[in-house]
Amino acid sequence: MIAADKATLLIVDDVPENLDVLGATLRPRYRVLFATSGAQAIAITHHHMPDLIMLDVMMPHMDGYETCRRLKSDLRTRHIPVLFVTAMTDPHDEQRGLELGAVDYLHKPCAPAVVLNRVRIHLELFQQNRALERKVAARTRELEETRLEIVRRLGRAAEYRDNETGMHVIRMSKSSHLLAVAAGVPEPEAELLLNAAPMHDVGKIGIPDAILLKPGKLDPDEWATMQRHTVIGAEIIGKDGSPLLDMARVVALSHHEKWNGEGYPNRLVGEAIPLEARIVTIADVYDALTSVRPYKKAWPAAEAAAFIEKEAGQSFDPALVRLFMDLLPQVEEIRRQFADTPESTSHELAPS
Repeated sequence: MIAADKATLLIVDDVPENLDVLGATLRPRYRVLFATSGAQAIAITHHHMPDLIMLDVMMPHMDGYETCRRLKSDLRTRHIPVLFVTAMTDPHDEQRGLELGAVDYLHKPCAPAVVLNRVRIHLELFQQNRALERKVAARTRELEETRLEIVRRLGRAAEYRDNETGMHVIRMSKSSHLLAVAAGVPEPEAELLLNAAPMHDVGKIGIPDAILLKPGKLDPDEWATMQRHTVIGAEIIGKDGSPLLDMARVVALSHHEKWNGEGYPNRLVGEAIPLEARIVTIADVYDALTSVRPYKKAWPAAEAAAFIEKEAGQSFDPALVRLFMDLLPQVEEIRRQFADTPESTSHELAPS
């Protein structure tokens, strides 16, 4: 019987004998999962979130470096400590691994005492870092509230130039948070997305009124100008190192990318589109379809859901669409709670 308080380790190596050796060392103290490839390791993290990953470098198809890069670029797994365990001894290889975000680099063959010591140290450091993050977050709450208020007001600035309402921004951001949690995004990152999503269309500030408010169909040149609101939004938000604004920038730039590569501005395909942008895209489109606009009536919820399902694998991440369909009762409750009213279209700042 595995003790409930045991940390979970994921060991990744394409050589079964190496898995056996590390497993025998670590099993008495930890819950141990095994993967024989980088792809299998990533798949496992989506169902059984480990507390630490021990990763071989030299593996076929997807080596350890690429596996680490993917883990660190995914909202769901970027917080997991990665410890490389490899026979490679060149200092440049070690430097590359650390630059990708690994916390340590062990050289095979590893003495059991060394393995146990390093794993213990990094698990303790991870827990200490998470505790420190919570303390820092608590002590800087006032600053963060000020930052959030700025973000909300920037999001509302775009609405002054468009036909959308403040309630739309609230609804789509709350639905984005729901979908992020369902997709396995840790709550701190899901909370960031809740507050970053309202800035998705801030780039519309830079689109001329003649195009933004045109009642008819845009011609090709006008459409090309309209598409630039993604790039303009990313430029407005900029790069200042804030996790919140960094996420807002990604969402602003990529929320019109499509799963099949036919979106804009960069024609990204599939999982090359950042997860946060894939999430916001679904929440944004669904709420826009089910909302009244000067140029259209609101679609019934069933028709909007059918459109989202139809576009799975084309416009939208099919795995996220399946999750979104399961969340529709909660999404509809958000629509009822934050329904459009005459007051919500007056451009007064809506509550978050």
